[in-house]
Amino acid sequence: MSKILVNAVGDACPIPVTKTIHALSGMTEAGTVEVHVDNETAVQNLNRLATGKGLKFSAEKREEKLFVVTLTVDDPAAVSGTAPEEAACTPDNRDNTVVVIGTSCLGSGDDTLGATLMKGFLYALSQQEHLPRTILFYNGGAKITTEGSVSIEDLKNMEAQGVEIRTCGTCLNYYGLTDKLAVGSVTNMYDIVETMTSAGKVIRP
Repeated sequence: MSKILVNAVGDACPIPVTKTIHALSGMTEAGTVEVHVDNETAVQNLNRLATGKGLKFSAEKREEKLFVVTLTVDDPAAVSGTAPEEAACTPDNRDNTVVVIGTSCLGSGDDTLGATLMKGFLYALSQQEHLPRTILFYNGGAKITTEGSVSIEDLKNMEAQGVEIRTCGTCLNYYGLTDKLAVGSVTNMYDIVETMTSAGKVIRP
């Protein structure tokens, strides 16, 4: 089986898709096309391409700015006619809103109810037409992004659509959760303040 490597790191849409299409059209035997990109939007677009062509698709995030996408081709003849014009970009549906979560519970009163409400809030947020650009977690909110949290899948869903998920490193360390982060990246208070002050809108549930 053949393997073609496509380096699209640093390329803006639709270049990663276009490069992949050219690689697919040049295949003469079954094999894989491995594409390196640096953002989730490119991963999404490549997934759409693979789905449209009936190809097996897998993606792995290896570094903060490195995603490895693999498209498996069983029948080269089925994709040999793929045209560059088929490249399409997923529109960025994020706005310049920052959501700040400083507790694992929504509202005050009963913590069990509050935890249920927070789960519902994050799910509802993930279903919005326009997603926030960034979600910041600190203090008790840091627990939501770690292993065992009931909101991990909703957060991963938003991250896959380009939403930045950032959790305070000091808070993770305080709660003994530094090695338990399950989604997003670690941030610091300087970055949190800078992100909030540059936001078009800040939401505190």
